[in-house]
Amino acid sequence: MSCSTADVLAATVRSGLVESTHPWSGVVVDASGKTHHAWGDPSRPLYYRSAVKAIQATVSQECGAALPPEHLALACASHSGSDAHVAIVRSILAGGGLDETALRCPPDLPLGSAERRRAVAAARTPRPVFHNCSGKHAGFLRACVASGWPLESYTSPDHPLQRRVSELTYELTGIDGRPPGIDGCGAPTLRGSLEGLALAFARITADDRFTEVRTAMTRYPALTSGNERPDGRLAMWWDGPVKGGAEGVLALSRHGTGIAVKSHGGSIDVAVQAAIEIVTRLGMLPPPALAALEPLHRRPVLGGGAVVGEIVASHGGAGA
Repeated sequence: MSCSTADVLAATVRSGLVESTHPWSGVVVDASGKTHHAWGDPSRPLYYRSAVKAIQATVSQECGAALPPEHLALACASHSGSDAHVAIVRSILAGGGLDETALRCPPDLPLGSAERRRAVAAARTPRPVFHNCSGKHAGFLRACVASGWPLESYTSPDHPLQRRVSELTYELTGIDGRPPGIDGCGAPTLRGSLEGLALAFARITADDRFTEVRTAMTRYPALTSGNERPDGRLAMWWDGPVKGGAEGVLALSRHGTGIAVKSHGGSIDVAVQAAIEIVTRLGMLPPPALAALEPLHRRPVLGGGAVVGEIVASHGGAGA
Protein backbone atom coordinates (compact mmCIF):
# COMPACT_ATOMS: atom_id res chain seq x y z
CA MET A 1 0.00 0.00 0.00
CA SER A 2 1.25 3.46 -0.88
CA CYS A 3 0.63 6.02 1.84
CA SER A 4 1.59 9.56 2.78
CA THR A 5 0.65 10.98 6.18
CA ALA A 6 0.79 14.56 4.92
CA ASP A 7 -1.79 16.11 2.66
CA VAL A 8 -1.00 16.08 -1.03
CA LEU A 9 -0.77 19.58 -2.44
CA ALA A 10 -2.35 20.74 -5.64
CA ALA A 11 -0.65 23.94 -6.71
CA THR A 12 -1.41 26.98 -8.83
CA VAL A 13 1.74 27.76 -10.83
CA ARG A 14 1.94 31.10 -12.67
CA SER A 15 4.96 31.88 -14.84
CA GLY A 16 7.03 29.31 -12.96
CA LEU A 17 6.10 30.52 -9.44
CA VAL A 18 3.82 28.62 -7.06
CA GLU A 19 1.16 31.17 -6.10
CA SER A 20 -1.01 28.96 -3.90
CA THR A 21 -1.42 25.38 -2.74
CA HIS A 22 -4.55 23.33 -2.21
CA PRO A 23 -4.28 20.32 0.15
CA TRP A 24 -6.20 17.13 -0.46
CA SER A 25 -6.45 13.57 0.83
CA GLY A 26 -7.52 10.42 -0.97
CA VAL A 27 -7.93 6.68 -0.55
CA VAL A 28 -8.55 3.54 -2.63
CA VAL A 29 -10.47 0.71 -0.93
CA ASP A 30 -11.91 -2.59 -2.12
CA ALA A 31 -15.27 -4.06 -1.17
CA SER A 32 -13.72 -6.22 1.57
CA GLY A 33 -12.50 -3.09 3.33
CA LYS A 34 -8.84 -3.43 2.38
CA THR A 35 -7.08 -0.11 1.77
CA HIS A 36 -4.79 -0.33 -1.27
CA HIS A 37 -3.55 3.26 -1.50
CA ALA A 38 -3.87 6.31 0.70
CA TRP A 39 -2.71 9.89 0.49
CA GLY A 40 -2.97 12.48 3.23
CA ASP A 41 -5.32 11.62 6.08
CA PRO A 42 -8.32 9.63 4.81
CA SER A 43 -9.51 8.99 8.38
CA ARG A 44 -10.10 12.71 9.06
CA PRO A 45 -13.77 13.25 10.04
CA LEU A 46 -16.04 14.83 7.46
CA TYR A 47 -19.66 15.09 6.45
CA TYR A 48 -20.55 12.99 3.41
CA ARG A 49 -22.88 15.68 2.07
CA SER A 50 -24.25 14.88 -1.41
CA ALA A 51 -21.60 12.24 -2.10
CA VAL A 52 -23.90 9.58 -0.58
CA LYS A 53 -27.02 10.34 -2.60
CA ALA A 54 -26.76 6.86 -4.12
CA ILE A 55 -27.38 5.46 -0.63
CA GLN A 56 -30.28 7.82 0.01
CA ALA A 57 -31.83 7.03 -3.37
CA THR A 58 -31.45 3.29 -2.75
CA VAL A 59 -33.43 3.65 0.47
CA SER A 60 -36.12 5.61 -1.38
CA GLN A 61 -36.30 2.92 -4.06
CA GLU A 62 -36.45 0.08 -1.53
CA CYS A 63 -39.21 1.89 0.36
CA GLY A 64 -41.45 2.00 -2.68
CA ALA A 65 -40.42 5.00 -4.79
CA ALA A 66 -40.40 2.70 -7.88
CA LEU A 67 -38.43 5.14 -10.03
CA PRO A 68 -37.40 4.26 -13.61
CA PRO A 69 -33.68 4.67 -14.41
CA GLU A 70 -33.77 8.30 -15.57
CA HIS A 71 -35.76 9.34 -12.53
CA LEU A 72 -33.51 7.33 -10.23
CA ALA A 73 -30.50 9.15 -11.69
CA LEU A 74 -32.17 12.45 -10.71
CA ALA A 75 -32.79 11.11 -7.21
CA CYS A 76 -29.00 10.58 -7.01
CA ALA A 77 -28.26 14.00 -8.44
CA SER A 78 -26.85 17.33 -7.52
CA HIS A 79 -28.40 18.55 -10.73
CA SER A 80 -27.65 21.72 -12.66
CA GLY A 81 -31.26 22.89 -12.90
CA SER A 82 -31.71 22.45 -16.64
CA ASP A 83 -35.21 22.28 -18.07
CA ALA A 84 -34.81 18.50 -18.39
CA HIS A 85 -33.69 18.15 -14.77
CA VAL A 86 -36.59 20.21 -13.47
CA ALA A 87 -39.10 18.36 -15.66
CA ILE A 88 -37.98 15.00 -14.27
CA VAL A 89 -38.21 16.24 -10.69
CA ARG A 90 -41.77 17.39 -11.35
CA SER A 91 -42.57 14.03 -12.94
CA ILE A 92 -41.25 12.17 -9.89
CA LEU A 93 -43.50 14.26 -7.67
CA ALA A 94 -46.51 13.87 -9.96
CA GLY A 95 -46.10 10.09 -9.84
CA GLY A 96 -46.81 10.31 -6.13
CA GLY A 97 -49.73 12.69 -6.56
CA LEU A 98 -47.63 15.66 -5.40
CA ASP A 99 -46.30 18.92 -6.74
CA GLU A 100 -43.29 21.04 -5.85
CA THR A 101 -45.02 22.60 -2.84
CA ALA A 102 -44.28 19.33 -1.01
CA LEU A 103 -40.51 19.86 -1.32
CA ARG A 104 -38.71 20.85 1.88
CA CYS A 105 -35.46 21.95 0.20
CA PRO A 106 -35.08 25.74 0.23
CA PRO A 107 -35.83 27.98 -2.76
CA ASP A 108 -32.82 28.43 -5.02
CA LEU A 109 -31.72 29.30 -8.52
CA PRO A 110 -30.15 26.58 -10.71
CA LEU A 111 -26.68 25.38 -9.72
CA GLY A 112 -25.33 25.21 -13.29
CA SER A 113 -23.78 28.47 -14.43
CA ALA A 114 -25.49 28.48 -17.86
CA GLU A 115 -28.80 27.42 -16.33
CA ARG A 116 -28.54 30.15 -13.69
CA ARG A 117 -27.82 32.80 -16.32
CA ARG A 118 -30.88 31.72 -18.29
CA ALA A 119 -33.04 31.78 -15.16
CA VAL A 120 -31.86 35.29 -14.28
CA ALA A 121 -32.37 36.50 -17.85
CA ALA A 122 -35.92 35.13 -17.75
CA ALA A 123 -36.52 36.89 -14.41
CA ARG A 124 -37.22 33.58 -12.68
CA THR A 125 -37.32 33.66 -8.90
CA PRO A 126 -35.72 31.05 -6.60
CA ARG A 127 -37.86 27.94 -6.21
CA PRO A 128 -37.37 24.65 -4.36
CA VAL A 129 -37.61 22.69 -7.62
CA PHE A 130 -34.52 24.51 -8.93
CA HIS A 131 -32.48 23.41 -5.90
CA ASN A 132 -29.78 20.92 -6.91
CA CYS A 133 -31.07 18.43 -4.31
CA SER A 134 -34.71 18.54 -5.41
CA GLY A 135 -34.45 15.16 -7.14
CA LYS A 136 -33.31 13.52 -3.91
CA HIS A 137 -36.16 15.19 -2.04
CA ALA A 138 -38.67 14.13 -4.68
CA GLY A 139 -37.45 10.54 -4.31
CA PHE A 140 -37.83 10.81 -0.53
CA LEU A 141 -41.40 12.01 -0.97
CA ARG A 142 -42.28 9.19 -3.37
CA ALA A 143 -41.01 6.68 -0.80
CA CYS A 144 -43.04 8.34 1.95
CA VAL A 145 -46.21 8.22 -0.15
CA ALA A 146 -45.63 4.53 -0.93
CA SER A 147 -44.88 3.65 2.69
CA GLY A 148 -47.62 5.77 4.27
CA TRP A 149 -45.16 7.92 6.18
CA PRO A 150 -45.61 11.60 7.09
CA LEU A 151 -44.65 13.98 4.30
CA GLU A 152 -44.15 17.20 6.23
CA SER A 153 -41.38 15.78 8.45
CA TYR A 154 -39.48 13.68 5.90
CA THR A 155 -36.23 15.63 6.51
CA SER A 156 -36.27 15.00 10.28
CA PRO A 157 -33.46 12.67 11.47
CA ASP A 158 -36.12 10.75 13.43
CA HIS A 159 -38.33 10.13 10.39
CA PRO A 160 -38.56 6.41 9.45
CA LEU A 161 -37.02 7.14 6.04
CA GLN A 162 -34.03 8.97 7.49
CA ARG A 163 -33.49 6.24 10.08
CA ARG A 164 -33.24 3.74 7.22
CA VAL A 165 -30.74 6.00 5.42
CA SER A 166 -28.63 6.08 8.59
CA GLU A 167 -28.82 2.29 8.94
CA LEU A 168 -27.80 1.60 5.33
CA THR A 169 -24.97 4.13 5.50
CA TYR A 170 -23.65 2.41 8.62
CA GLU A 171 -23.97 -0.98 6.91
CA LEU A 172 -21.93 0.20 3.92
CA THR A 173 -19.32 2.36 5.64
CA GLY A 174 -18.90 0.62 8.98
CA ILE A 175 -19.11 4.04 10.64
CA ASP A 176 -21.85 5.27 12.96
CA GLY A 177 -22.58 8.65 11.37
CA ARG A 178 -24.55 10.07 14.27
CA PRO A 179 -25.23 12.70 15.40
CA PRO A 180 -26.10 13.96 11.93
CA GLY A 181 -25.53 17.46 10.70
CA ILE A 182 -27.98 19.38 8.55
CA ASP A 183 -27.11 19.57 4.86
CA GLY A 184 -27.62 22.70 2.81
CA CYS A 185 -30.87 21.24 1.46
CA GLY A 186 -32.24 20.65 4.96
CA ALA A 187 -31.88 16.86 4.98
CA PRO A 188 -29.64 15.10 7.52
CA THR A 189 -26.01 14.59 6.52
CA LEU A 190 -24.03 11.89 8.30
CA ARG A 191 -20.49 12.02 9.66
CA GLY A 192 -17.77 9.71 8.41
CA SER A 193 -14.43 9.60 6.65
CA LEU A 194 -12.95 9.13 3.20
CA GLU A 195 -12.20 5.53 4.15
CA GLY A 196 -15.88 4.91 4.90
CA LEU A 197 -17.02 6.70 1.75
CA ALA A 198 -14.64 4.75 -0.49
CA LEU A 199 -15.76 1.48 1.12
CA ALA A 200 -19.41 2.34 0.53
CA PHE A 201 -18.77 3.10 -3.14
CA ALA A 202 -16.76 -0.10 -3.56
CA ARG A 203 -19.68 -2.08 -2.18
CA ILE A 204 -22.18 -0.24 -4.39
CA THR A 205 -20.37 -1.66 -7.45
CA ALA A 206 -19.88 -5.13 -5.92
CA ASP A 207 -23.32 -5.92 -4.49
CA ASP A 208 -26.33 -6.76 -6.67
CA ARG A 209 -28.53 -4.90 -4.20
CA PHE A 210 -27.30 -1.68 -5.81
CA THR A 211 -27.60 -2.69 -9.45
CA GLU A 212 -30.41 -0.21 -10.15
CA VAL A 213 -28.71 2.80 -8.65
CA ARG A 214 -25.25 2.16 -10.06
CA THR A 215 -26.71 1.50 -13.52
CA ALA A 216 -28.70 4.74 -13.43
CA MET A 217 -25.68 6.79 -12.32
CA THR A 218 -23.38 5.19 -14.89
CA ARG A 219 -25.81 5.43 -17.78
CA TYR A 220 -27.02 8.99 -17.12
CA PRO A 221 -24.13 11.10 -15.77
CA ALA A 222 -25.65 14.22 -17.33
CA LEU A 223 -28.66 13.71 -15.05
CA THR A 224 -26.68 13.12 -11.85
CA SER A 225 -24.65 16.30 -12.39
CA GLY A 226 -24.32 18.41 -15.53
CA ASN A 227 -22.21 18.12 -18.66
CA GLU A 228 -20.33 21.36 -18.01
CA ARG A 229 -19.40 20.66 -14.37
CA PRO A 230 -16.11 18.89 -13.53
CA ASP A 231 -17.63 15.92 -11.71
CA GLY A 232 -20.11 15.43 -14.56
CA ARG A 233 -17.36 15.54 -17.15
CA LEU A 234 -15.34 12.97 -15.22
CA ALA A 235 -18.42 10.75 -14.93
CA MET A 236 -18.87 10.79 -18.72
CA TRP A 237 -15.53 8.97 -19.11
CA TRP A 238 -15.42 6.84 -15.97
CA ASP A 239 -17.98 4.05 -16.67
CA GLY A 240 -19.12 3.81 -13.08
CA PRO A 241 -20.81 5.87 -10.37
CA VAL A 242 -19.27 9.29 -9.68
CA LYS A 243 -20.69 11.67 -7.12
CA GLY A 244 -19.49 14.95 -5.72
CA GLY A 245 -20.55 16.65 -2.51
CA ALA A 246 -20.26 20.11 -1.05
CA GLU A 247 -16.97 21.22 0.50
CA GLY A 248 -14.86 19.30 -2.00
CA VAL A 249 -15.93 15.69 -1.37
CA LEU A 250 -15.92 13.24 -4.30
CA ALA A 251 -16.34 9.49 -4.65
CA LEU A 252 -16.24 7.10 -7.58
CA SER A 253 -16.12 3.36 -8.04
CA ARG A 254 -15.94 0.54 -10.54
CA HIS A 255 -15.90 -3.26 -10.24
CA GLY A 256 -15.65 -3.27 -6.45
CA THR A 257 -12.93 -0.63 -6.14
CA GLY A 258 -13.90 2.59 -4.39
CA ILE A 259 -12.02 5.88 -4.51
CA ALA A 260 -12.77 8.89 -2.33
CA VAL A 261 -11.04 12.27 -2.20
CA LYS A 262 -11.45 15.46 -0.21
CA SER A 263 -10.20 18.91 -1.08
CA HIS A 264 -9.52 20.42 2.33
CA GLY A 265 -10.08 23.87 0.88
CA GLY A 266 -13.57 22.78 -0.18
CA SER A 267 -13.04 22.97 -3.97
CA ILE A 268 -14.78 20.42 -6.18
CA ASP A 269 -12.35 21.37 -8.97
CA VAL A 270 -9.41 20.25 -6.80
CA ALA A 271 -11.29 17.10 -5.75
CA VAL A 272 -11.85 16.15 -9.39
CA GLN A 273 -8.20 16.89 -10.16
CA ALA A 274 -7.17 14.63 -7.30
CA ALA A 275 -9.43 11.83 -8.50
CA ILE A 276 -8.03 12.06 -12.03
CA GLU A 277 -4.50 12.05 -10.60
CA ILE A 278 -5.27 8.87 -8.66
CA VAL A 279 -6.89 6.97 -11.54
CA THR A 280 -4.06 8.09 -13.84
CA ARG A 281 -1.45 6.71 -11.44
CA LEU A 282 -3.38 3.46 -11.17
CA GLY A 283 -3.88 3.09 -14.92
CA MET A 284 -7.66 2.99 -14.62
CA LEU A 285 -8.51 5.15 -17.66
CA PRO A 286 -7.61 4.59 -21.34
CA PRO A 287 -5.62 7.23 -23.27
CA PRO A 288 -8.66 8.79 -25.01
CA ALA A 289 -10.31 9.41 -21.64
CA LEU A 290 -7.12 10.86 -20.16
CA ALA A 291 -6.77 13.17 -23.16
CA ALA A 292 -10.35 14.36 -22.82
CA LEU A 293 -9.90 14.98 -19.09
CA GLU A 294 -6.51 16.70 -19.39
CA PRO A 295 -8.04 20.22 -19.05
CA LEU A 296 -9.45 19.16 -15.69
CA HIS A 297 -6.30 17.32 -14.61
CA ARG A 298 -3.89 20.14 -15.43
CA ARG A 299 -6.03 23.25 -15.52
CA PRO A 300 -4.56 26.21 -17.39
CA VAL A 301 -3.70 29.49 -15.66
CA LEU A 302 -4.29 32.54 -17.87
CA GLY A 303 -2.47 35.85 -18.04
CA GLY A 304 -3.61 38.47 -20.51
CA GLY A 305 -5.72 35.84 -22.24
CA ALA A 306 -2.76 33.50 -22.81
CA VAL A 307 -1.78 30.35 -20.90
CA VAL A 308 1.02 31.27 -18.48
CA GLY A 309 0.87 28.32 -16.10
CA GLU A 310 -1.30 25.54 -14.77
CA ILE A 311 -2.93 24.10 -11.69
CA VAL A 312 -1.43 20.68 -11.03
CA ALA A 313 -2.86 17.99 -8.77
CA SER A 314 0.42 17.10 -7.04
CA HIS A 315 3.34 19.47 -6.64
CA GLY A 316 6.57 18.68 -4.82
CA GLY A 317 6.81 17.73 -1.16
CA ALA A 318 4.08 15.65 0.38
CA GLY A 319 2.58 12.94 -1.76
CA ALA A 320 4.35 14.00 -4.95
